[in-house]
Amino acid sequence: MTKSCFISIIIPVFNEEDCIEKTLDRIVEYMSKKEFSYEIIVADDGSTDKTKDVVEKVAQKYKDVDIKFVSEGVHKGKGFAVSIGMKNASGDYVLFLDADLSTDISEIDKFLNYTKEYDIVIGSRALKNSKILIHQPFYRELGGKLFNKFIKLVLGLPYNDTQCGAKMFRREAAKKIFSNINITGFSFDIEVLLLAKIYNYKVIEIPVVWRHSFDTKIKFLKDGLKMVVDLIKIKYNYLKGKYK
Repeated sequence: MTKSCFISIIIPVFNEEDCIEKTLDRIVEYMSKKEFSYEIIVADDGSTDKTKDVVEKVAQKYKDVDIKFVSEGVHKGKGFAVSIGMKNASGDYVLFLDADLSTDISEIDKFLNYTKEYDIVIGSRALKNSKILIHQPFYRELGGKLFNKFIKLVLGLPYNDTQCGAKMFRREAAKKIFSNINITGFSFDIEVLLLAKIYNYKVIEIPVVWRHSFDTKIKFLKDGLKMVVDLIKIKYNYLKGKYK
């Protein structure tokens, strides 16, 4: 039987052998100062490099920390990896962060401030008190802003930034939402937030400190176009009543 803990930290990965050790070191360094229990779940999207080997090496280094590598051995997208992580999470709360820690683990303290009142807390780069330490290239920032306006127009979601890779869930909300998502790529966040609305979960968007990583896996044109197509699919599924 899986031992429960206070918080599960999910890191979705795809060929992250160059950064994952540094990321796990940083998480353990920060979380070791906390008094509550935690686990780290590295959720793999079918990596073909040595990501698994690196994670296992780090797990041996920190034997007193619960570090898991979970994979289904296929490459389907970031949403797929996060879903695998959610399926294996045992925490009362579940947080996912990008593998490059563009939103640092220290932001967890902000998220925990809202967990008693809200079911889902989402990080945002687009609020008044958000702080961008390293900006994306201007065309990416512009594209992100336009895409977010399109999301509001198509789905009526009120959020200023659906795509920031830092979101925390109560376990019950995480299990219910992620067992019903269909989008496996980068647009999964949109479907997650739509399902949260349909299931009447309380969601709050909070400002975070964020830095762009130039090693991002998102290809601006190719993935941007796919995200638009996925948004239309989500709208179609919604109109057809698939989410109910």
